[in-house]
Amino acid sequence: MELKRVVVTGLGALTPIGNNIEEYWNQLIAGKSGCAPITYFDTEKFKTKFACELKNFNALDHFDRKEARKLDRFAQYALVSSQEAIEDAKINLEEVDKFRVGVIWGAGIGGLETFQNEVINFAEGDGTPRFNPFFIPKMIADIAPGNISIKHGFMGPNYTTVSACASSANAMIDALNYIRLDHCDIIVTGGSEAAVTIAGMGGFNAMHALSTRNESPETASRPFDATRDGFVLGEGAGALILEEYEHAKKRGAKIYAEVIGGGMSSDAYHMTAPHPDGIGVVRVMQNCLRDAGITPDQVDAINTHGTSTPLGDTAELIAITKVFGEHAKNININSTKSMTGHLLGAAGAIEAISSILSMKYGIVPPTINHTTVDESINPELNLTLNKPQKREINIAMSNTFGFGGHNACVLFKKI
Repeated sequence: MELKRVVVTGLGALTPIGNNIEEYWNQLIAGKSGCAPITYFDTEKFKTKFACELKNFNALDHFDRKEARKLDRFAQYALVSSQEAIEDAKINLEEVDKFRVGVIWGAGIGGLETFQNEVINFAEGDGTPRFNPFFIPKMIADIAPGNISIKHGFMGPNYTTVSACASSANAMIDALNYIRLDHCDIIVTGGSEAAVTIAGMGGFNAMHALSTRNESPETASRPFDATRDGFVLGEGAGALILEEYEHAKKRGAKIYAEVIGGGMSSDAYHMTAPHPDGIGVVRVMQNCLRDAGITPDQVDAINTHGTSTPLGDTAELIAITKVFGEHAKNININSTKSMTGHLLGAAGAIEAISSILSMKYGIVPPTINHTTVDESINPELNLTLNKPQKREINIAMSNTFGFGGHNACVLFKKI
């Protein structure tokens, strides 16, 4: 059968540098860091005392008090960002065939804060199992797409992809393929995460994954810099409306870009560390190029996974050089995590949005906080350091990798 074409017709974002698409994009181009001291809890005894929290987000601006109490923050973020994307796509909920509209959402952890608080409350009690009746439905990762579908009445495929930091990229690839195969007309996809919690910060600190640059939080996320010392934890959500091309045209939808390919692979190497030679990363980009039916020299920009970890950044750039050869030095390579921090399961979504908007506006957001050259990184690569760069982008790639060796890659094309 002939595969359907798939396009992006709506976007929504809730990030540490902007609570909607316009704010997010403007702050990306301005090179704004979203990192600051943690406000959610007392960090006196924590090794890392900062994160990329959402700013000026009040759940009661979006939900009534009773509804807000039933939702973990990660689910609140999912509902808010997806609402923006649905409105942006101008989907007529009265006319659309809701059996042909699905929700495929990514979350690496889900309701961590809910789990943490319920266990703390039990441990501090007398042993009587007094748990909130909403404990389980608030915590489970699949409740985010469940709530989106319930709110809007979407009755197509509905589930969550869980592949750590690759979760929302995997969600987008699944959404792409469901529409390609004519199972759906529209899918709300993306991801959300809210792991800036006592358990989240403590757990990532215990494995020495986070930066400890407490004296200068705003410069702590520094991908590709020789002095990088770990990633910065972020939170938020990104939402995309993927739609079958002819369906979008028929209803006169605005089209941001075409989704032309998705690739997946596994490192099969280590629970948390990337393969030093980037073998799995090489394969995921090759798989994505093959799926899209394009050659490496057609790619103009790559938003890397680029978390600001000593091993990960180097391995990814080695892989890019292997896949793209001489053309690698003609590609604008960047890491928007330098500004947003690492949103874990939501990273793929907000970075895909950045790639799409880069094509729309002809500007590549910078990789900020770079001060010291890493001698192990190919100096011919254009890492879009510290300042945005203007260029025409026809095809953009977004890379996302997760603990467990999960690799996902998505390609977008200007239409």
